[in-house]
Amino acid sequence: MDNTQTKAAYLLLEDGTLFKGKALGKRGTSAGEICFNTGMTGYQEIYTDPSYFGQVIVNTTSHIGNYGIKLGEEEESSSVKIKGMVCNAYAEHYYSRKTADGSLEDYFEKAGIVGICDVDTRQIVRHIRNAGAMNCIISSEIEDVNELMAELKKCPSMEGLELSSEVSTNEPFFYGEETAGKKLAVLDLGCKTNILRNFTQRGCYMKVFNAKTPADEIKAWGADGYFISNGPGDPAAMKYAVDTVKDLIDSGKPMFGICLGHQIIARACGIDTYKMHNGHRGLNHPVKNLKTGKSEITSQNHGFAVSIEEAKKVNTVEITHINLNDNTVEGMEVKGKPVFSVQYHPEAAPGPHDSRYLFDDFVSTL
Repeated sequence: MDNTQTKAAYLLLEDGTLFKGKALGKRGTSAGEICFNTGMTGYQEIYTDPSYFGQVIVNTTSHIGNYGIKLGEEEESSSVKIKGMVCNAYAEHYYSRKTADGSLEDYFEKAGIVGICDVDTRQIVRHIRNAGAMNCIISSEIEDVNELMAELKKCPSMEGLELSSEVSTNEPFFYGEETAGKKLAVLDLGCKTNILRNFTQRGCYMKVFNAKTPADEIKAWGADGYFISNGPGDPAAMKYAVDTVKDLIDSGKPMFGICLGHQIIARACGIDTYKMHNGHRGLNHPVKNLKTGKSEITSQNHGFAVSIEEAKKVNTVEITHINLNDNTVEGMEVKGKPVFSVQYHPEAAPGPHDSRYLFDDFVSTL
């Protein structure tokens, strides 16, 4: 990685703030919405999460790449989904894992991901935390600030952007054992692989459908219930998914939604969503279950949220979970129907598995 140590790279924010560092990954230029993740580990899972499609990730932990990468079980999709990566210290030498398949630098180069390291990520995080979500551009080939800004202005705002159709499966596919006891239809808005693994472990056989599949086609498979997945983009730009979910809710069968799926269910129930000043992204977000009184340490990744004011006005929905940091909606259920959802990611493993009970609760209704 000698070229990383000598090749300069630049990070320019939408408000004109400029940082200079060193190039990492592919040499080139890439733009997207900048956001930060507070997780200390799990960088490969972050980079391959379809919910991060269109975004540039700032890793707040100091050292990135120090345990290499592993193909397969530490990937949440078939490819790297982020637009770029920002970190403080890139670990040129990763510690030896018998199962490691190579370095993060090689992984990014093969995936065509532009990155920047050797920048003050604490300063960057403090800035965007206060200024709010915005677009940015990373380049190891353009040095002129005016030219960088001109390129950055071509990048669309995340608000109003529909992205699920770009990461969803092109063709339906099956996951799990056909002899399993439960049939589950999955609406793939950008589904993480570990969600499917969790359902498989609980005896589910799944058919995963493209995001824009009509409800009638999904219902025709004869599933015992429906899962609405996580994914990227603005739920307000996804009328097609809202209409589908409305139809599936009316079928009376059990439904579970995670993250974007939670937001789509909310909109199907007449509740608005909104773009957050800064999203929740990390492995240690505290959530309270209002039904049990217990708290959960959760993994989160979202830049949009369900309006708590609107949710309280809708008498067909009950808020079941809240975020203990900012009192945002983290879970809800539809009264009188076997439909519930959460904003956070119970399939993730931030250390504890506090939220895995949600999979058990849902599968027990199928």
